[in-house]
Amino acid sequence: MTTRQFKSLPEASQTYPKIIKSLLPVIGGHAKGKSTGLPEATYVVNELKVDKNNLQDYRRICGFADNGQIPPTYFSVLSQSLQMNMMVDEAFPFAMLGLVHVANSVTQYRRIADSEEVSMRVSFANLRNHDKGKQFDFVTQVYSDAELVWEGTSTYLSRQKTGKSSSKDNKLKTINQKREVAHGYLHSVFAVPEDIGRRYAKISGDFNLIHLHAVTAKAFGFPKAIAHGMWSKAKCLSLMDLPEAYTVNVTFKLPIFLPSEVELIGENVATLEEAGTIDFDLYSAKNDKPHLAGTIKKL
Repeated sequence: MTTRQFKSLPEASQTYPKIIKSLLPVIGGHAKGKSTGLPEATYVVNELKVDKNNLQDYRRICGFADNGQIPPTYFSVLSQSLQMNMMVDEAFPFAMLGLVHVANSVTQYRRIADSEEVSMRVSFANLRNHDKGKQFDFVTQVYSDAELVWEGTSTYLSRQKTGKSSSKDNKLKTINQKREVAHGYLHSVFAVPEDIGRRYAKISGDFNLIHLHAVTAKAFGFPKAIAHGMWSKAKCLSLMDLPEAYTVNVTFKLPIFLPSEVELIGENVATLEEAGTIDFDLYSAKNDKPHLAGTIKKL
């Protein structure tokens, strides 16, 4: 079991050269050996102070209020720098460029002030089979002293040949029938601009080429650049009056091609107290195809 301690979150300027180097062929030597399992590794930042300027930029681009609290998805963004270092520094068994973010779960146990000093731990977990390859999780935990105040799970798919044919029926199961807008439901239609991928990348540090420009996205099989899944989740949550303690699970469906107009439909958050759980979905405003399906559970 490897545990690495960091004084602060690694800078993107230090991480991306290592990522590029890991993608290059090895000449006159041997690549670092990779196993078929996940590394037993945990990366830790013990004294994490939030960069107020970055947080303000994040609030603006996602729509969160400047209320002195950490937005529910922000630690997911901060943990990505540790995740990227874990994939290049450890014996990671998959190609980074082939990874697809398919689901994300965050749990906030209490409201967290943006002035709090916390510690963050990120680990690999739960390698399992998928019809289209292999799935695994990054599990992030955030502590204030010894108190667990936030945790999140980001699920990724490494596409591989499995010998299983993906039938049309199975593909149809991934498509949600559009939810009807009932009385009292949350309903919002908003534009997703062409440059949102580049703007969000500067704030989040996620410069995946599929998000930046149509030209670079086409190299990976996309006709246009697509929005970051975590931006779409954050944007949806910024439109809700959330309770103090809750879990938000999201499955990412079809990509949001840029630019787009999307439609958010969800049950009223005010019903959480009685119902305990509510659902929300994000669709294309043009053709009703689903981009995101989410569930909020009050703790």
